[in-house]
Amino acid sequence: MIVMGIESSCDETGVGIVRYLPDGTCELLADEVASSVDQHARFGGVVPEIASRAHLEAIVPAMRRALAAADIEKPDALAVTIGPGLAGALLVGVAAAKAYAAAWDIPFYAINHLGGHVAVDTLEHGPLPPAVALLVSGGHTHLLHITDLAKPIIELGSTVDDAAGEAFDKVARLLGLGYPGGPVLDAIAAEGDPHAIAFPRGMTGPRDARYDFSFSGLKTSVARYVEAAERDGRELPIPDIAASFQEAVADVLTMKAVRAAQDVGVDTIVLGGGATANSRIRSMAEERCAAAGLTLRVPKPRLCTDNGVMIATFGAHVIAGGAKPSALTVATDPGLPVSTSQL
Repeated sequence: MIVMGIESSCDETGVGIVRYLPDGTCELLADEVASSVDQHARFGGVVPEIASRAHLEAIVPAMRRALAAADIEKPDALAVTIGPGLAGALLVGVAAAKAYAAAWDIPFYAINHLGGHVAVDTLEHGPLPPAVALLVSGGHTHLLHITDLAKPIIELGSTVDDAAGEAFDKVARLLGLGYPGGPVLDAIAAEGDPHAIAFPRGMTGPRDARYDFSFSGLKTSVARYVEAAERDGRELPIPDIAASFQEAVADVLTMKAVRAAQDVGVDTIVLGGGATANSRIRSMAEERCAAAGLTLRVPKPRLCTDNGVMIATFGAHVIAGGAKPSALTVATDPGLPVSTSQL
């Protein structure tokens, strides 16, 4: 079975193609991504209307490149991100997917973007055992309990305010480092002292929710530190600020992920989402999983960011689990809960 996936939830237009194999794994056949991030940089964040227009321009060329790379005329099934995401951006990908599915007369599956971030790990590491997934991106921070990729995902916790990736972007903007903030903060943090500034660890008190996150207070603490330094005429130690901020984020994320895995009784943690490309989040997750006797699975950075391959892979597992095709009349859902794998 060959499955195509289309992803357009934010600022990446992704078309991926995989072949689902009898052993429950997927073989990568094509991975085409067109990003509009440079168009958003001067605004300091994603502008939904610009993203939607960029998807309109990129979707057909990306589709043609993917079909050529996979050397096929059409797939056996087509999966597309139905939500969550930006309303206008989702509409472009879903409209294209419906049109192609109808023209090719193949089954159409409307699936959850977040499940794709988990499923894509199987391309590198094989079938996924019961696990806790830590998803970290610009718009999402979740702890999920995965029992089977073909079964509903259980949300253990999520952010109550800013997502971790969003906090990276806002802190980078505060420091005048541009957008997107994650990569530049990670690079600058390598030159700083992660213990130089004692930034707070949100929602880690004994009465706080065990699996929820909050990064708004951390972001505000960085802002207050910068304001005080500027008011006093002190030079900003930007590498130390970046390293200390990054350390605080990684500390909370990895601590709660290990806690969740131990609480639900699984021995595997999966990282997913663009922000998990951060070197400190990865290294601290490795350290804490090793200390707790847990197996850590992390896709390569290209597969962590939004792409069509993750949608194709998740779609393949959903199909293999016996899911029926979605109706071509199904509507996008920008707020789709992670527990809903397919509409």
